[in-house]
Amino acid sequence: MNDEQSTGEARKSLAGEAPASGEHQLRPTDRHIDLAALKVMAHPLRVRILDELSKFGPLTASGLGARLGESSGATSYHLRQLAKHDFVLEVEGKGNARERWWRRAPVGLSMDPTELGDTAAGREAYDLVNREFRRNQENALNDFMARAADTFSETWLRASTISTSNLRMTVDELAELSAKVYEVLDEAIVAFREREVPPGARPVQVQFNAFPIIGGVEKES
Repeated sequence: MNDEQSTGEARKSLAGEAPASGEHQLRPTDRHIDLAALKVMAHPLRVRILDELSKFGPLTASGLGARLGESSGATSYHLRQLAKHDFVLEVEGKGNARERWWRRAPVGLSMDPTELGDTAAGREAYDLVNREFRRNQENALNDFMARAADTFSETWLRASTISTSNLRMTVDELAELSAKVYEVLDEAIVAFREREVPPGARPVQVQFNAFPIIGGVEKES
């Protein structure tokens, strides 16, 4: 598998990812994040590092520092902490003792809020990690909307989409929809991850959101 394609994706297992029964399940390639591992992730720069490696593939500490506006010393320190817990892996056969290359571990990250929310520390760490991942996703989408016309060709613009659907659903229906969407995504995306990257390819981010809207009310029977 090509290193560029094995960076994995951030994946928060909210209630909607479970089957309709509410039982929490993982994909075979998911890594279940317990509280100890979550505390390691729970730093804004570490989340940004994971997100950057996911989007752009292997980078050095200095390369990450330049992208994130941080010193190479800071990114190097946080990479080492993430590596101790297998969130990132050193790229074998690339770089040297002074310039090490790092990649995202090739697994999805699955976090169960019902398990991690039992303590104040767990809720705080879970909220921080989710907030930072979401902020990065929103920044990527906002950048695309603001700069796409001046950055990409018409062909790329026509191939891109921003889609929102507003529905009225029960919790079981939402869980069923989320499971079906993940199933389709997993089946469609795996082929792109496992192939050799062809000429003309560029980093692409796929986002789908489904959630109950704050301020809404349930339909009375």
